[in-house]
Amino acid sequence: MGYRDQIDLSRLPKHIAIIMDGNGRWAKEKGKLRIFGHHSGVLSVRAVVEGAVDLKIGYLTLYTFSLENWNRPKLEVMAIMELIVNTIHREIATFMEKNVRLNAIGDLDLLPDKCFNTLTDAMNKTSKNTGLVLTLALSYSSRREILRAVRNIAGKVKAGELDAAAINEEIFEDNLFTKGMPNPELLIRTSGEYRISNYLLWQIAYAELYFTSKLWPDFRKEDFFEAILDYQKRERRFGMTSEQVN
Repeated sequence: MGYRDQIDLSRLPKHIAIIMDGNGRWAKEKGKLRIFGHHSGVLSVRAVVEGAVDLKIGYLTLYTFSLENWNRPKLEVMAIMELIVNTIHREIATFMEKNVRLNAIGDLDLLPDKCFNTLTDAMNKTSKNTGLVLTLALSYSSRREILRAVRNIAGKVKAGELDAAAINEEIFEDNLFTKGMPNPELLIRTSGEYRISNYLLWQIAYAELYFTSKLWPDFRKEDFFEAILDYQKRERRFGMTSEQVN
């Protein structure tokens, strides 16, 4: 029996976030350039999206390119941006067929014009789709997102639009990039690293963390299902006792 057949469809996480790590190392092991790993990683993205659609997961957020990644060699960055453009062009028909809505979070204004325009066009084309919300975290930094939210809220207080005493978690979350999305219940990281890497720091406060030694280009649908099955075996207490939640 495969992992898919063991999953309890009544206890699926509404939102899964993934740190797609290991493309460069995968390519290096094969004596290839790093960009070869990024290209191969697209196959893993396709597999995971197919798995999420199959299970009718509501939200899938992929750490695609961090703000810190701009510091990588210029040629690698340019190749990644071109890969994003080409992948969106290639997958847009599938998004429409599978009812997937494309979304993006991060400092998108830092993206090259071609990448930004392609991304924006795809989001507009899929905006009425009602299935999986596929979010790409691009030029993304969670710390920067949090500071941005603080500045937005401070500006509203200064303008007299908001009473400082009324600020609560709901108001704070309404000023994050992920406004309107449920917080991730499962965070997956590939490549054997045990770090969060400045990713959705506020949002994953109560997420279950799943780490696998598989490098991202080797991660496939069955690996995705295995992570979900592992999630379902855990007891989620949210600060309470086992007796209270059972």
